[in-house]
Amino acid sequence: MKANSYIPALTGVRAIAAFLVFFHHINQVDFPFPLKRTLNEFHMGVTMFFLLSGFLICMRYYDSCELSENWFRKYIKNRIARIYPMYLLLTVVTFGLFIFIGGEATVVNGFGPVLVLLLNIFFLRGFFDDFKFTGVAQGWSLTVEESFYFLAPLLFMRIKKNIKAIFYLPVLLLSLGLILVLIFRNIPFYGFFGNFTFMFLYTFLGRCTEFFIGMGLALIVLKMNETNRKYPLFTFLGLFWIAGSIGIMASLPLNGIEYGLYHPLGIITNNLVLPVGIAFFYFGLIKERSVIRSFLSSATMQLLGKSSYIFYLIHIGVIANFTKIWSRERVDALYEWLDKRGYEWLADHLNDSVLFIGMVFILLNLVSILLFKTIEEPLNLYIRKSRLLEKKQARPA
Repeated sequence: MKANSYIPALTGVRAIAAFLVFFHHINQVDFPFPLKRTLNEFHMGVTMFFLLSGFLICMRYYDSCELSENWFRKYIKNRIARIYPMYLLLTVVTFGLFIFIGGEATVVNGFGPVLVLLLNIFFLRGFFDDFKFTGVAQGWSLTVEESFYFLAPLLFMRIKKNIKAIFYLPVLLLSLGLILVLIFRNIPFYGFFGNFTFMFLYTFLGRCTEFFIGMGLALIVLKMNETNRKYPLFTFLGLFWIAGSIGIMASLPLNGIEYGLYHPLGIITNNLVLPVGIAFFYFGLIKERSVIRSFLSSATMQLLGKSSYIFYLIHIGVIANFTKIWSRERVDALYEWLDKRGYEWLADHLNDSVLFIGMVFILLNLVSILLFKTIEEPLNLYIRKSRLLEKKQARPA
């Protein structure tokens, strides 16, 4: 398979991953217990993103990567074009509103706004437990992504020399993470590798296995021919595996923890077991014909997938808060309207939480598409075509 082949279904699956994280965060206390516990573990959308990043970066750059300054400059420029503009814009807006009109204390978590802003802008906050949820809270995952982006060329070169490196490199990275925790857990430095849970769930060293499984999938796909399998065996095997992994995490005893993810078995399931099921599912989407692949490849899902990065960045924070306030007012107004006109029976059969979540979900998607079309996509293309990070040519004497 060609490394530059576009796989529509994997663009559509990005939307699904972002939506899972949305439902994880907007979970309601009035939902039935089994549903609430299941939605609690929909953080798995982040695992889907990490594995997809490992797969796509390996597909695009594994064969062409080289340890040269020019290649690395172009590579980093493309990564900046993809990740940075919208993140920077939303981060500046978030801190600007906090400084001038106030807002949620978690934006700075009790620290100086200038320090926290710098840590956010340069993707450093994700290395510190005390800072990980500051600014655009969900942006902690971008520190993990950026760590992978910078290391990926080195990892590719090592794997090219010895394919077995794809198995021992994650062991070495995990060991480095464990050593850092053993060193710094007794040294109070803003939670820098301060505990094992933080390391395993919020740093690249702890979550590197997800990227490596994605890279392994890419190496398998690169060596295969273009033929499609007739029966969606891996597609459904992956879905059942994913469902089973969610079931394991949702059934774990909480005992003072918020999600099954924080249980030791939950960490193992999320970081090692779940990614295998996701890899099976992705392989099915790439190589097997199915209704699921057709759906994810549809024009609607392509648009939602392309705007999913923005959706992920705004589903918590300033824009989401305004959207929730507006939606809550509209839902309350609807119930008042029904009561005034004697439709209490209809109001009794409408679930308040479902209406609220549905409205917020639709509005955030509309905002994401608008921002994608007017800001993200044009800036992405502009930066890629620009001479950013390129060396200036010396003028002839």
